[in-house]
Amino acid sequence: MFTAKSKLPLSIFSKSDVFRRYCQKATKGKFSLNKKPTLKTYGQPTHETHPQLLSQDEITPSIKRTEFQERRQRLMEQIASYVSERNSGVKQHLIVIPSATKQYMSDKIPYFFRQNTDFLYLTGCQEPDSCLVLAATNSPSQHCSTLFVRQKDDHSELWDGPRTGPDGACKLFGVDQSLPVTELENYLQSYWKSNKNFSLWYDYMNPVQVDVHKIMCEYINYLNQKMWESPKIFVHRQRLIKSPAEITLMQRSCDVASDAIIKTIQSSYPGINESQIFAKVDYECRMHGAEYLAYPPVVAGGNRANIIHYINNNQVVKDGDMVLMDAGCEFHGYSSDVTRTWPVNGKFTNQQREVYEVVLEVQSKLIELCGNFPTLDSLFDSMCVLLGKGLQEIGVIPKILTGQALVKAAYQFCPHHVSHYLGMDVHDTPLITRNIKIRPGMIITVEPGVYISHKHPQLPPEFLGMGVRIEDDIVITENGPVVLTRNCPKRVEDVENVAGHNRS
Repeated sequence: MFTAKSKLPLSIFSKSDVFRRYCQKATKGKFSLNKKPTLKTYGQPTHETHPQLLSQDEITPSIKRTEFQERRQRLMEQIASYVSERNSGVKQHLIVIPSATKQYMSDKIPYFFRQNTDFLYLTGCQEPDSCLVLAATNSPSQHCSTLFVRQKDDHSELWDGPRTGPDGACKLFGVDQSLPVTELENYLQSYWKSNKNFSLWYDYMNPVQVDVHKIMCEYINYLNQKMWESPKIFVHRQRLIKSPAEITLMQRSCDVASDAIIKTIQSSYPGINESQIFAKVDYECRMHGAEYLAYPPVVAGGNRANIIHYINNNQVVKDGDMVLMDAGCEFHGYSSDVTRTWPVNGKFTNQQREVYEVVLEVQSKLIELCGNFPTLDSLFDSMCVLLGKGLQEIGVIPKILTGQALVKAAYQFCPHHVSHYLGMDVHDTPLITRNIKIRPGMIITVEPGVYISHKHPQLPPEFLGMGVRIEDDIVITENGPVVLTRNCPKRVEDVENVAGHNRS
C-alpha cells in the first residue's frame, strides 16, 4: 500500500532537498551486496563476457552506450516541450517505463523471455522485472536517469543465471544511478516531496509489469495526480526513424532471413510436411545468428494460402501446389518480415505464373512509388488500382469494371493492407498512423498478394485454391527506396531455379 510515510528517515532532510538526499543516500553503497571483491557477472552479454559479439562501449551489438543516452535525452526534451506548450509553469517531469516480466506456460516452466520493446530501446537492458525512471527537476538537459533492477541473489542466480545488480548497472547501461527495484516506491515518494508540481508519464492503460503497475496506480491515487499521460507515442515517434546502427542491424536481420528462406526453398519437395518447412527456416535463421523467429511463420501449401494468418503448419504439400511462406527472424532486437511463394515441384503452372507475375509487377511499381514518399494508406490505394488492372489482364476480374468498382473487386482478392512499419517489432510503432508520409530513415514492408479461394466458382478451375504473396523490407532514403531483402529471389526464373535445386 502506498502511504505518505517513507521507509527512509525523511524527517532528517529539509523539504527542499529530500529527493537529492535520498538519491545520494541510496547510491552510497547502502544496497551493495559485493562486500568482498568478486568476479563480475552480468544479466546479459557484455564486451567483457562476449567479445565476439560486442565491441567496446556497445550495450547491444552495433549500438553504443551513447546512443541509448541520446535516446533518453531526446525523449525528455520532447516531453518537456510538449508540456511547456500547454502549461509553461510545469518544469518538472517524471517518466516511468517498466521492463517486461517473465511469463509462465505452466508451473515453473517459463516462456522464452522477450523484453518490453520501449524499455529495451531506451536502455539496452534485457533483464526482467526492471524499471527506468527519468526525472527532470530543473530542465530537460539536467534530467536524472535511474534504472531499477533486481538485486544480486546467489540462490536465484543459481537457478536462473546471473543478474547485473544495482552496482554494475550504472556503468553497463550508462545511467546516472541504479537502485534495487524494491526501492521504486521510496524513490517516487521522495520525488513528490521535492517536486509538488510535475507532469507524470506512465502507460497506465497498458501495464507490462504487475508489480510496477500496482505501485504506479497507488502513486497516482495518492497524489490525486491530474497531469499524467502515456509516454508511448513519444517513444514510437523516435523509434519510427532508424539510426545508422539500427539500419545495419535491420540489414543483417534481413540477410539472415533471406539466406534461410533460400535454403528452405531448396530443401522443399512434393510430399513434404509444412512442419518440416517451418523447422528448416527456424533452424537456418538460428544457425546464422538470429535469436529466434520474429513471429509464428505462415507455411501454407495449396489452398491453405488463402488463410491469411495460417499458422497450423501441419499439412502435406502436394505435387503441383505452391507454398506461401511468411517468415522473418529477430536479430539482436531487430525483426525482418519476408514472404515468398514458390512451386513445391520447382515449376509454376501457366495460371500460377500469371498470378505470380501480376503480384510481382504490382510490388515492383509500389516499391518505385516509395521514392515519392507517399503515406502507407495511399500506397494501399495504389495497390488496389494496380492489382485490379493486372487481374483484369489475366481474366480474373471482368474488364468492364472501372473506378471504385474495380478497386472494390481488387480488394476482394487482397483483403489486407499492403504495408506496415518494421523495426524492433514486426508491426512496429503501432501508435503511428499509416496516414503520414514516409520519410528517410523509416523501414516498411511492401506486400501485395492475391488470394483466389474456392468461393469464386465463376473463375476457371485452374485459378481456384491459389494464394500468392511477395513481401520485402524497404528502408526509405533521400535517394529512394532500398530493398533490404534484395538477396531473396523473387523473379519467376530465379524462384524456379532455387525451387528446382534438388530436382535437376
